[in-house]
Amino acid sequence: MQELVITATRSMREYAAHVVDEIAKSPDFGPFAEGVDGVGILNTSRFADGEMEVAVSSSVRGKDVVLFTSCARNEAGISVLESKVELYHAVDALKRCQARRIIVFEPFVSCSRSDRTSGRSSVGLWVHFKTLISLGTQHIVTYQLHSDKSKSIVDPTVCAVDDIPALNLLKQHLCDAYIQDIETLEKIVRPNWAFCSVDAGGEKLARGFANAFGAPLVVAHKQRDYAKVNTIESINILSAEPLEGKVLWIVDDMVDTGGTVESLIRVLAGLKPAEINILAVHPVFSPPAPQRLNRLAEEGLLRRIMVSDTVSSTLDPLPGLEMVSSVGLSAKVINAICMHTSMQKLLRVFDAELYLRGLKHL
Repeated sequence: MQELVITATRSMREYAAHVVDEIAKSPDFGPFAEGVDGVGILNTSRFADGEMEVAVSSSVRGKDVVLFTSCARNEAGISVLESKVELYHAVDALKRCQARRIIVFEPFVSCSRSDRTSGRSSVGLWVHFKTLISLGTQHIVTYQLHSDKSKSIVDPTVCAVDDIPALNLLKQHLCDAYIQDIETLEKIVRPNWAFCSVDAGGEKLARGFANAFGAPLVVAHKQRDYAKVNTIESINILSAEPLEGKVLWIVDDMVDTGGTVESLIRVLAGLKPAEINILAVHPVFSPPAPQRLNRLAEEGLLRRIMVSDTVSSTLDPLPGLEMVSSVGLSAKVINAICMHTSMQKLLRVFDAELYLRGLKHL
């Protein structure tokens, strides 16, 4: 097996260090547990005129390098644009130091929604992936891309792309924290819970939860006002059964400004559910999302917000916020890539009943 180094840009050093710790303490990673820690080997400096340079402080010649990075809100407080420039410089530096293979692990791709042309607009995701590949990236790993078709942007003969379904982390957490046994699943969850999409396009994500837990599916049909940014004109709720008294879980891949979920929650509240919760992988929480979510909680309309740690939680605490760690999953992904083993176990459909019977998925 090729020698491995795990490093990070400034935006994800703490996260990468946790992944290294996970690898070090687990017997599953025996063949490469020694010598993987290269979290601090990238040194970023700025010139007086604002230009940037990234240097590698130890040898990576002939090694596989996993580079963790975030261009969203991050632990170092670095802006989106500066984070991207640092990432590009880091890949270039690693390539010039003759790393055998560069694997960019970006848990949340911040430009993932810019995946299509609109008039004469640029396509941010294409620009990002194209830049990474042209600099020498041979493998891109991420969690829950905004669209399945985004992976088709990249030529697989040049660069591999693995999009890991991190919503499975939230399904597992629901089982561990709120269900715990088959009896609860059958007698409480299935008759009393329901999973709701944020719009028609998100039906697939919500259906995945409904199927996993054997609970009803609710579809919100959203009509946008495209003359204004992030503006909802109307929302219609499609459900095969009444929602009164049910525990509702709104499912999405991310929460950005919170405008969509606020509008949806206010519509759902009129149907008198027992409680309303949010499930989302990426807690982007751009302003005014914190204010909106706090307001909903204060009004008693929002109970819980369950998200993963793909975006750094540097904001003031939100009421009912539950952060589910993706560190263990990241370690398993690295193990599969570097040991050349199948990722099928990480990609397969989650079944709550099988999980609760002890047939673990992740």
